[in-house]
Amino acid sequence: MEITNYTRVTEFVLTGLSQTREVQLILFVIFLSFYLFILPGNILIICTIRLDPHLTSPMYFLLANLAFLDIWYSSVTAPKMLVDFFVERKTISFGGCIAQLFFLHFVGASEMFLLTVMAFDRYAAICRPLHYATIMNRHLCCILVAVSWMGGFVHSIIQVALIIRLPFCGPNELDSYFCDITQVVRIACANTFPEELVMIFSSGLISVVCFIALLMSYAFLLAMLKKHSGSGESTNRAMSTCYSHITIVVLMFGPSIYIYARPFDSFSLDKVVSVFHTVIFPLLNPIIYTLRNKEVKTAMRKLINEYILCKEK
Repeated sequence: MEITNYTRVTEFVLTGLSQTREVQLILFVIFLSFYLFILPGNILIICTIRLDPHLTSPMYFLLANLAFLDIWYSSVTAPKMLVDFFVERKTISFGGCIAQLFFLHFVGASEMFLLTVMAFDRYAAICRPLHYATIMNRHLCCILVAVSWMGGFVHSIIQVALIIRLPFCGPNELDSYFCDITQVVRIACANTFPEELVMIFSSGLISVVCFIALLMSYAFLLAMLKKHSGSGESTNRAMSTCYSHITIVVLMFGPSIYIYARPFDSFSLDKVVSVFHTVIFPLLNPIIYTLRNKEVKTAMRKLINEYILCKEK
């Protein structure tokens, strides 16, 4: 494909989730409630881990980073989506579209890599318990988190580099409520098969490989726990943590595989899966981790009692 230096399209028109006014108002209330739960829920997780002296293990350090990424991930699309419910013509500039696409893949890929790091943390805790503190020291944890972010950055740069070189000279309507590679590629004025192939490989195939590897690793860990451990409290706690991680892995990678591990054709379920992936999934993380983690629940109650209720009195 010949690379052109001009871009006639200066903005994109978003179709949104619905064209009916009443439906848009209902969706606004629902998604605003989700977003207002995501922010304080994940902020509470971060503050609890930072302030509670008992939550100092590497697992909680990684969980705090996951909560931060969830806040960022939901904030890439949700605020504009909420505003667009009250706008008749929903538009986004070309630069704004590229920025949204960049941060969506940057944070999303970073979260996927972080989930892989969390699986390694569980492996060290379960299979090398006597050396766990030495293996997963704070220095290594910081390096692994930084590598996760760097991996997300490189992945996102690849997507953006492929998009900005495409010519956009005709249609500018995106059948979605946000900018993503699957919609933008469809309206390019060129044969995008090579770019689409690279995007499927860099987004879809990586998602599939990581997903299978994570499921296999957690299946191995659960088998180890059931085979070599009894039914004590520590074993039950470790298994509960693994089940929480498996749930997050399925919820994160399932929609991602559906969206990116196939040709970028339009299907009826696309918007539903996208809403789950960008809005509902970040809401589920704090719920899953707090409901299945006794230490976090206890620390949260203590934090609320000490820093919120006491101040009100």
